Amino acid sequence: MKKILDSKLGIVLTAVFCNLLWGSAYPSIKIGYSLFDITNSVSEKLFFAGLRFAAAGIMVLAAAVVVNKKVPVLNRNNAGQITVIGLIYTALQYVFFYIGLSNTTGANGSIVNSSTTFMALAAGYFVYKEHVGIKKAIGAVIGFAGVLIVFLGNGIGGVSFTGEGFILIAAACFVAGSMLSKSAAASTDAMTVTGYNLLIGGLVLLVAGIAGGGVIDTVNTKGILILIYLAFLSAAAFTLWTMLLKKTSVGSISVFNFIIPVSGTILSAVFMKENIYNLRYLISLVLVCIGIVLVNGSGEKR
Repeated sequence: MKKILDSKLGIVLTAVFCNLLWGSAYPSIKIGYSLFDITNSVSEKLFFAGLRFAAAGIMVLAAAVVVNKKVPVLNRNNAGQITVIGLIYTALQYVFFYIGLSNTTGANGSIVNSSTTFMALAAGYFVYKEHVGIKKAIGAVIGFAGVLIVFLGNGIGGVSFTGEGFILIAAACFVAGSMLSKSAAASTDAMTVTGYNLLIGGLVLLVAGIAGGGVIDTVNTKGILILIYLAFLSAAAFTLWTMLLKKTSVGSISVFNFIIPVSGTILSAVFMKENIYNLRYLISLVLVCIGIVLVNGSGEKR
């Protein structure tokens, strides 16, 4: 895998794969809610999320044992940092993500979540002092206009803070977690960072769900398969993304996040029968993609 990431094509294909997986999470979570009969109970959603990420963490750590021939361990140099990553990147992000997604459509959620690209650009400017030229600035404005169309498409009264608003907060947690993971991965194996990040965050979500009385009464084979898939996509995508962050900056690979709203919207239409045959969605997706291309492909100095 490390050899693949040494080439530009390998980085591109890996980034595409990660974002396809994340895009598929939108309809998968919705389907999971239906199969496990989870409705408006926040505690049940947190419990469901906790199962997913704790299982994903175990998958990554088990894979690390096979690959590295030893059990990955935390030490006093990285334990605190990885714990913080788990709390922000997994627990906090997905508290907002799961609740937000249950209060909006999969298509809306995937498009609003594309704001990670523009947040990453802002973080690069303010945190890493990266150059932002006119084309990048215009691209950010155009792309974010596409996100705003989702918010305002049904009028101001249609905006849901606990829906699209929570998805936006989750996106901010993703960017913050990416920067922290990049820092941690500089001195610790990516699988160790990812595995414990997911496990710690998943356990926090589980405890929160249980504390609120969250349980899943309806269990069936299809639901278990969806849960396993969600755990796998998290394990694979977050591990590969952390490896990518060791090779490049948060902002430079954020261009590939446009795949999330595109694949999330299409897959939501296919599996959830959501109506995306609306001019608002088309305009929004086009603006988001144009904005991201301008931001990351402007040819300006980074």
